[in-house]
Amino acid sequence: MAKLRVVDAIVLILEKEGAIEAFGLPGAAINPLYSAMQRRGTIRHTLARHVEGASHMADGYSRATGKIGLCLGTSGPAGTDMITGLYAAIADSIPMLCITGQAPTDKLHKEDFQAVDIESIAKPVTKFAATILEPGLVPGYFAKAFQIMRSARPGPVLLDLPINVQMAEIEFDIDAYEPLVPDKPAATRGQAEKVLDLLVASKHPMIIAGGGVINANASGKLVELAELLNIPVSPTLMGWGTIPDDHRLQSGMVGIQTHTRYGNVSFLASDFVLGLGNRWANRHTGGLDTYRKGRKFVHIDIEGTQIGRVFSPDLGIISDAGAAIDQLLAAARDRKAAGTLPDYSAWADQCTARKGTLHRKTNFENMPIKPQRVYQEMNEAFGRDTTYVSTIGLSQIAGAQMLHVYGPRQWINAGQAGPLGWTGPAALGVVRGKPNSTVVALSGDYDFQFMIEELAVGAQFKLPYIHVVVNNSYLGLIRQSQRPFEMDYHVSLGFENINSPETNGYGVDHVKVAEGLGCKAVRVEDPSKLAEGFAEAGRLAAEFQVPVVVEVILERVTNIAMGAELDAVNEFEDLATAAADAPTALAPLEASHGVHAGASV
Repeated sequence: MAKLRVVDAIVLILEKEGAIEAFGLPGAAINPLYSAMQRRGTIRHTLARHVEGASHMADGYSRATGKIGLCLGTSGPAGTDMITGLYAAIADSIPMLCITGQAPTDKLHKEDFQAVDIESIAKPVTKFAATILEPGLVPGYFAKAFQIMRSARPGPVLLDLPINVQMAEIEFDIDAYEPLVPDKPAATRGQAEKVLDLLVASKHPMIIAGGGVINANASGKLVELAELLNIPVSPTLMGWGTIPDDHRLQSGMVGIQTHTRYGNVSFLASDFVLGLGNRWANRHTGGLDTYRKGRKFVHIDIEGTQIGRVFSPDLGIISDAGAAIDQLLAAARDRKAAGTLPDYSAWADQCTARKGTLHRKTNFENMPIKPQRVYQEMNEAFGRDTTYVSTIGLSQIAGAQMLHVYGPRQWINAGQAGPLGWTGPAALGVVRGKPNSTVVALSGDYDFQFMIEELAVGAQFKLPYIHVVVNNSYLGLIRQSQRPFEMDYHVSLGFENINSPETNGYGVDHVKVAEGLGCKAVRVEDPSKLAEGFAEAGRLAAEFQVPVVVEVILERVTNIAMGAELDAVNEFEDLATAAADAPTALAPLEASHGVHAGASV
């Protein structure tokens, strides 16, 4: 076998494992690895402006493609900067490999410059974290890391490389290296039969499709199963896109924040729920007494410790979602051939018809602009193939209530962690993973201001996307959550900008900042100009191949529908009373279903 530097062996391993898209920042303690990357030329590297930004780029790339993105950084603060990115990834079961440089092994106990125990710091937010102290251990650790990332519930790994370990030489033959087989539990035919026994005993069954279906690349199979059984499907926030929004069996998202009103009503009419690859997250369930009352539950998840974590189901099965669906399809086909599958047409038709009811009004003419109008215009402006990227805040909640998603990996959202600033860098990672696709990011002004420097990365590397910034100059979600405390405390971002009086007290001039970072920007203040603004953004992105910011000036205060229980969501705004009030709804509103503001469903 040939002798290679450890870092040269690492690059060969990354190639063989299919991890060839990197985001990061070089530094003294990681420069040996960068030298190997430069020499080999097979790993594309995007230079971030902040290591946290690099971690979100790698995360966004992984979510968009299902592959493993790389985040690289030097020792010390580079590793600690990655922690938020690792948290966002593990919270949503996203495989991502972070690699850090480290001080020499003989300095680790001497408080050397930028030497920190990143292994211990990273362990709570990774599936595996290790400082590799011996050169000969490196290939095995990398093989183990990739296997762990891909096994069972996916998640991120951090490997820490002392500089002397990187520079050492080892005997290594890439032809003798083989990726380890991931461990993915699979349901059996017998388990599938027990699921169907419970399902066919019900009158109003429903599937809750979670992010595990997308991770398993099983969205097509899920739709096939729903069509075979003829029962409705409600995607979770992380599972949005598993079934197209306009499919007759997509019954609407359920939740106390991100949801549709008709989706909640259909769920509350169900008597059996099959959860596939989901976690029963609290923003989905709301109060468990309301959520569970009157219905039986089957929970299928790849991670055994998720089953029973929130509540004990009537039946729990540990399985990859795709493997479980395969077994359910086979069993259901046999039952259909034998004539023992119930006819759920009437129930399915009820849920389909309900999509033409209970709409929120979006067609507002107000100035400053009401946020609902922005999402209406986005539905008109952006096509079925659009990939949306969003993170947190009223913008994300309202977007998930009103936008439409038509395929898997077309809604990219840091759902559980929700770190401010994730949206922009994650969108750049999505563009890397989906070149020549329409990528549209959605942020409030505060989320946008976190990590705003990463726009320069998009300009430098020609990564075009449209970033819709709905600017109310407020920490909107925090302001709304302060209402029970009767306060509005330190949540306003407005000030008189002496350099940009045209911002009219809204503070930061996002247009100038974006332009200063090498991007293009459009400001829209009139709702009738939104379509024009989105069209101009598309033209600018195509011409200049850079991110284009569309800043929409909103009214300062808008409360978005949410509550603590599925049957008691507070509606703060006018609801639709005619089809023209919600012109981009998936089904036109039936006139008899108009209701007044202040109602709850």
